[in-house]
Amino acid sequence: MAPHSSAPEDRDVHVPSRAADPRLVLPQVDGRHEALDGIRAVAALMVLVFHVASETGEALAPGVHGGLLASLDLAVPLFFALSGVLLYRPWARAALDGVRGPRARPYLWRRAARVLPAYWVVAVAALLVYAEDEIDSPRHWWEVLTLTFPFNTDPSWFGTGPYGLGQMWSLSVEVSFYLLLPLFGLLLALWARRGRSVDARGTRLLAGLAVMAVLGLAALVPQFHPEPHAYMHTWLPRTMGLFAAGMALAVLSEWAWREPGADGPVRRFCRTVAASPGVCWLLAGGFFVLNATDAAGSRFIGSGDIWTSAVHSLTGIGFAFFLVAPAALAPRPASAPVPLRRAAAWRDGRWMEALLRHRVCQFLARISYGVFLWQFMVLYLWRDFTGQEIYTGSFWLDAVPVTAGTILFAMATHRWVEEPSRRWSHRFFQRGAGAPKV
Repeated sequence: MAPHSSAPEDRDVHVPSRAADPRLVLPQVDGRHEALDGIRAVAALMVLVFHVASETGEALAPGVHGGLLASLDLAVPLFFALSGVLLYRPWARAALDGVRGPRARPYLWRRAARVLPAYWVVAVAALLVYAEDEIDSPRHWWEVLTLTFPFNTDPSWFGTGPYGLGQMWSLSVEVSFYLLLPLFGLLLALWARRGRSVDARGTRLLAGLAVMAVLGLAALVPQFHPEPHAYMHTWLPRTMGLFAAGMALAVLSEWAWREPGADGPVRRFCRTVAASPGVCWLLAGGFFVLNATDAAGSRFIGSGDIWTSAVHSLTGIGFAFFLVAPAALAPRPASAPVPLRRAAAWRDGRWMEALLRHRVCQFLARISYGVFLWQFMVLYLWRDFTGQEIYTGSFWLDAVPVTAGTILFAMATHRWVEEPSRRWSHRFFQRGAGAPKV
């Protein structure tokens, strides 16, 4: 989904000193976080396979196989949780220290420079290829290019977005979160400020994030009552708990560095979770399986009732939290990852680091935004080429060429759009007086 570096937004990080090297035992809070990058790669592949399985009808087939393929839509909560942990970190740090948070304007410009250029390339391509009936509509172009089309309550398209852009509803949710994050950070900081100690402020931040998650569940009430409004499924309020799960991990990782005493409960919690990836991922797998059942609703996005939607939201929160937590709370790696082919990689929970820091995962993480952006365009072009109708075709015969084509387009976008935009934003903000480093 939307690209953001696994390094914190504000890299001028002050880390309290400890007697021993704290980087070996406390969560990594600065620099590039390769394990979180690896999770982004996993999420990108999950959402790609989910869409291929849905479009071929494989994910809609009754039984365990179809249910598990449909449950791959939990990739979206992963993306949202990653945004929460990585982007909220500077505000969490400031709130715990009782100081002013990051400036909103540089942060928002950085987000725009990272997200919009590549999206515009794909959006224009989709509009030119597939939007013949809307090609002369300024309103349609405006809604698509500004990612406001999910707020059209009477759209001309079927599903979650214009043809070729059906996945972009989640990017619209991401952008809504980006825009409101400074406000969320301010409100949480004002609430936390009443705490007189770091522990009190940390407790208040977690309580505030719990309220945020409850409000996300409460947003289901106007979505379904007095009558269902399927389009509200693609709005931010319903997903606030997913972002809050990641934001809570940001609070815990920063809190661990500031907790008084030699070895407090927050540090022990972070250390235990980081050392238990197998248990955490097993719990995440439980939520994944629950999401594959009828308890989480039907296999069409936005369908179901208020109760199945609540279960779907809770399974997303649980899945994202337990999958991301061991990586988000892990210390900075002291060495290169152990190759998976060696027995040492499978001892002491090192397999997760070996997997997520593998060069294939790191490569896919770099191009993950392009993989997210291009997948429907490539899928539909392939379907046009083969003459397939929707919900037909072979999952495997479609998955291989669509994945290969999507990766090629993503590589091109990363090289010629994303990287130049990133370099431009770095130069621009380094010239700006008082602008934080990126």
